Amino acid sequence: MQKFHTYVKFSSLTVMLLIYAFACTGQDHEAVPVGEQDVNVTYQSDHYFSLPDTIEEIYESEELNFHVQTVVEDVGVVWGMAFLPDGSMIITKRDGDMHLIQNGELVEEPISGVPKVWAQGQGGLLDIEPHPNYEANGWLYFSYSKPGPGGANTAIMRAQYDPDSHSLTNIEELYSATPFTDRGQHFGSRIKFDADGYLFFSIGDRGNRDENPQDVTRDGGKIYRLNDDGTIPEDNPFVGSEGLDAVYTYGVRNPQGMDVHPETGIIWTNEHGPRGGDEINVHKEGGLNFGWPVITYGINYSGTTITEDTVKAGMEQPVWYWDPSIAPSGMAFVTSDHYPGWEGSILNGALSFQLISRIVVDGEEFVREERILDGIGRIRDIEEAPDGYIYFTNESNGTINRILPVD
Repeated sequence: MQKFHTYVKFSSLTVMLLIYAFACTGQDHEAVPVGEQDVNVTYQSDHYFSLPDTIEEIYESEELNFHVQTVVEDVGVVWGMAFLPDGSMIITKRDGDMHLIQNGELVEEPISGVPKVWAQGQGGLLDIEPHPNYEANGWLYFSYSKPGPGGANTAIMRAQYDPDSHSLTNIEELYSATPFTDRGQHFGSRIKFDADGYLFFSIGDRGNRDENPQDVTRDGGKIYRLNDDGTIPEDNPFVGSEGLDAVYTYGVRNPQGMDVHPETGIIWTNEHGPRGGDEINVHKEGGLNFGWPVITYGINYSGTTITEDTVKAGMEQPVWYWDPSIAPSGMAFVTSDHYPGWEGSILNGALSFQLISRIVVDGEEFVREERILDGIGRIRDIEEAPDGYIYFTNESNGTINRILPVD
């Protein structure tokens, strides 16, 4: 990743922008050139946040140049973002608080009604996802580490937000993994709806790799699928046989990124693996086994061997794996035409490497990787919002940011 340091390094240059009303007007609006420089800034929406009036730094990537606008500051570790149709957002913080962002500003008082959270180790309040038909039904789905006898495990809830009381209402638990354990690692957990309206979510192996991932009768190390009301789809792979009815695929370690392929409607995940074993996987059908820990491209953090095997019959291969590990978290396919040349790419946040990894794929085949914003901080979540812009959370400095293309 390189930055322009010559003619496009701006410290106080005012960017003259047109004023836009809403995200989905279907109109293209182009700003006037910036000063006397040969640079145009093109924006189409201020639906969620006001457009910037200054640009201090422009970043270069293989396909386009862009500016990073910090839209919210001092929010701590934000795990998930839910963009709502009215231009507001609801965010989850790992410490257990859920907040509303309205008119581009953080509402300091947390939303009430959030269940008690076991905020220890990697546990806390995790992902949040609005129902695909949120505007009609108001359902929000979220995951968290639920406390119980002996510790905690991942649970999935749904609720509705009541603006009058600033609280969650009609709270329902859809799934609660067992057993509760005091191990502080590998809760997962991302939530997405696929093209058919099924609810998918991940639960990590909870630090018990020898028992959980390969045993379909046990929670942990799995991708799960439910109907939107929490009931079990009749065609889930283990319905009517030995195995948990909610399980869709298994043999995963700790998926912290999940999105839906924009053309196929299939769930893809990134895998927070061991040392040298982070992966991108495609969950194209129920019952697939992704091999952890029987096969892996990684080793223990101590440097010792987990297994000599990277391939085994009946176990899926990743689309891509990172060695060394970048510690991937949030994940988003780029579908917006705001980012010419990025369409169809996968953006992956990186915690330990503190960057965004852009993966180019052809179908299910890896093509190449580009790393951008190297050193910017620990990127926890990445989302393409309904306004077509890419947003990411940076837990190193407690900010929410968006990527704005610059011509």
